[in-house]
Amino acid sequence: MVDTVIRHDWTRAEVAALFALPFNELLHRAHAAHREHHDPNAVQVSTLLSIKTGGCPEDCAYCPQAARYDTGVQAQKLMSVEAVLERAQAAKDAGASRFCMGAAWRGPKDRDVVKVAEIVRAVKGLGLETCATLGMLSGTQADTLKAAGLDYYNHNLDTAPEFYGEVIHTRQYQDRLDTLGHVRHAGMKTCCGGIVGMGESRDQRAGLLQTLATLPEHPQSVPINQLVQVEGTPLNGTEALDPFEFVRTIAVARLLMPASMVRLSAGRQQMDDAVQALCFFAGANSIFYGEKLLTTGNPDVEHDRALFRRLDLHPLQVVEEAGTVHADILESGTAGCGQSCGCSAAA
Repeated sequence: MVDTVIRHDWTRAEVAALFALPFNELLHRAHAAHREHHDPNAVQVSTLLSIKTGGCPEDCAYCPQAARYDTGVQAQKLMSVEAVLERAQAAKDAGASRFCMGAAWRGPKDRDVVKVAEIVRAVKGLGLETCATLGMLSGTQADTLKAAGLDYYNHNLDTAPEFYGEVIHTRQYQDRLDTLGHVRHAGMKTCCGGIVGMGESRDQRAGLLQTLATLPEHPQSVPINQLVQVEGTPLNGTEALDPFEFVRTIAVARLLMPASMVRLSAGRQQMDDAVQALCFFAGANSIFYGEKLLTTGNPDVEHDRALFRRLDLHPLQVVEEAGTVHADILESGTAGCGQSCGCSAAA
């Protein structure tokens, strides 16, 4: 019997011990926890749009949107309300119930937040649930977005506290924790995860998950990104993470945060179908499809639909929960797919 009590007091040693379990034992425990809290054959699907691309002043070593790296990403201004609405309507016409918007800022100015709030209100007017990732927020900015109707805010921790300085120097770990606190205080739901495969150790992957699982409230969505190596970024050429180690990370995330949505985010394009199937078994129950995943591609929509049919997966149906909709993409007349948010300037 797997203990699926939701805890916030995990120790690093306990998390490391989960990573060290034999692979099949770990997947067995994770799948049992997954079944306890979720439909094991249902997956959420969301569409993510970059509403302001490139030109970010930060130095995140993984990110092609950083202005200091020559990655071929051209800086663009914030999209107009009309342009975003056109894309949101197209997503809704395809069956989307949640629309996620990402902007490459270190942190938005107050005037930027006013503009994004206008976009959020317009997208909400289409009947879509909304998520945004805009960088660091102040408490007042979080309140403004909440008042506009924003449902989820994404802000990843990226990695373990002790490895963070190897990847980012222009923003402190506490800055990220402070933004998450502002989001929770405003009454929005949090989407928060990290990136693996950046050269960190297994113990540091355990440190990332332990930090997430000991937050005052587990993130409602936990995106697990696999590094997408982009030429021109400092992490290009990093030794690739073993696919089974990525599956282990998904499984441990599921055990630590059994009620959260665990999302396969960036890097899914590089995974074969068998690895994705293992991830779904280990507890992943959320993906992106449709728009490009900010500045990196994601698997073709039709391929995703075919994979869902092969695995007998179905879309997570619309369920009212705590005043929001956990909803998804329903393919008209067929099995389709379905999910929630999970954006980040990294993925």
